[in-house]
Amino acid sequence: MKVSMKGDYGVRALVELAHHFGEGPVQSAVIAGRQGIPEPYLDQLLTGLRRAGFIRSVRGPQGGHALIRDPRDLRLSEAIAALEGSLAPIACLDDPEGCRKSASCSLRPIWQEIEAATLRILESISIADVAERERAGSGARYAI
Repeated sequence: MKVSMKGDYGVRALVELAHHFGEGPVQSAVIAGRQGIPEPYLDQLLTGLRRAGFIRSVRGPQGGHALIRDPRDLRLSEAIAALEGSLAPIACLDDPEGCRKSASCSLRPIWQEIEAATLRILESISIADVAERERAGSGARYAI
């Protein structure tokens, strides 16, 4: 599995929102600045995260974005799947009929193990866990 910039930035946006969980909406400019995400690209990601049911958006001068769910209950696997799509390391795991050798492939069980291990790791980590790691690694957080 290779995480694209979309997946990386999308998770970073969720992590930033986790830092502010329960405090009200956070403006896009704040998320973009703190996480180093270009704001126009962030706006596209936030739309996708809203459609996936992870965040809500509020318009207006006091508006912004906020997590709908407690970040302790939002698994990294859910976020990556919503942002990236399939977690399979090879396309034939999602579409066995698309491969002539699917039934007799000696590599298929290996790809399945890789997919299962990846999923197991991503499911074991919450967005809150990542936010805590970020807090621990960067020291104090400063509010604007």
